[in-house]
Amino acid sequence: MNKDYINIYNNLVKLTRNKDLYKDFKSQDTFSDRLIFFLLHFAFFLKIYKEGNDKVLLQEIYDYVFRQMELSVREIGYGDQSINKKMKDYLNLFYGMIDKIHNWDDLNDESKKEVLVIFLDNALNIDYFVKYFDKYKQFLLNNTLSSHIKGVLKH
Repeated sequence: MNKDYINIYNNLVKLTRNKDLYKDFKSQDTFSDRLIFFLLHFAFFLKIYKEGNDKVLLQEIYDYVFRQMELSVREIGYGDQSINKKMKDYLNLFYGMIDKIHNWDDLNDESKKEVLVIFLDNALNIDYFVKYFDKYKQFLLNNTLSSHIKGVLKH
């Protein structure tokens, strides 16, 4: 496991700790909510950087991030038997996100809301999240993959 990718993982975790993401939620900030935001951020990350970057490098980043995520789930206290099921569920959720945001740039705001509400059905203000993820996508486009590997970026 390459420790060079810890900055990417830490940046994703930092993004999910943004209190503004949870202010318009029906329920409290939960592990499940944070995980959904984590996976959404990572899905956009991979979507942006898949073009023009080394596929092996992206696979290493993917493997590292999901290994770290598995360790976090273990720390919560899930047993060995349920870890595999949980990780399979998270991977399926993640692939669903990748599929739905694949053509994000071609969608109008109404269609983007329909995509996000699939994953953020607990959100009261889905318009905020459309704008948020449009800004996040632009942030990713304005920074190189290597800048994410080298350090923690200001969002």
